[in-house]
Amino acid sequence: MEDLIVKIFKESSQLKESFVNDNLSIIVRVVNVMTAVLKAGNKVMIFGNGGSAADAQHLAAEFVNRFMIERPPLPAISLSTDTSIITSIGNDYDFSEIFSKQIRALGQPGDMAWGISTSGRSRNVFKGLEQAKKMGLITLALTGKDGGDIAGIADYTLNVASDSTPRIQEVHITVGHVLCQMIDLKLFQRPDIK
Repeated sequence: MEDLIVKIFKESSQLKESFVNDNLSIIVRVVNVMTAVLKAGNKVMIFGNGGSAADAQHLAAEFVNRFMIERPPLPAISLSTDTSIITSIGNDYDFSEIFSKQIRALGQPGDMAWGISTSGRSRNVFKGLEQAKKMGLITLALTGKDGGDIAGIADYTLNVASDSTPRIQEVHITVGHVLCQMIDLKLFQRPDIK
């Protein structure tokens, strides 16, 4: 058992290291874009299914409440949390519409739509990002495996090239925390960092 535990930690660590080496410049661009979105008074809408829904809710809370420093709240919404909206859309229309319909209702040009899908193939995440692009929102995708269709539709894609859902999710939440911390620095402590 000990060997397996150590193996899991090593796999997670190695995947994070290879991910940051492959995606550092994109992460920096995303930090700068998200900072501009929030500085302009726009909001970030985050969404996904299952564990990615939990990540969306977790990250929205980090923006609205605080991350590591005392600062004003930042406008972020998890589109994965309102069960009445999700179930009414799923029941009256189709589950594939649960995010796109919320984006139609809440999104404004200049906002950011941030979709999370470990497979890169979640139809409702794809349709949410597609709707956001039609409306002039900036789109960000966190994906896994080969990125799927979702990687091709987003303005910015951070893909974790792995077939292991748990390892992909571990990188996704680390990326989310990095974005939160860098945005805090740029908005409230070190606007000079590039």
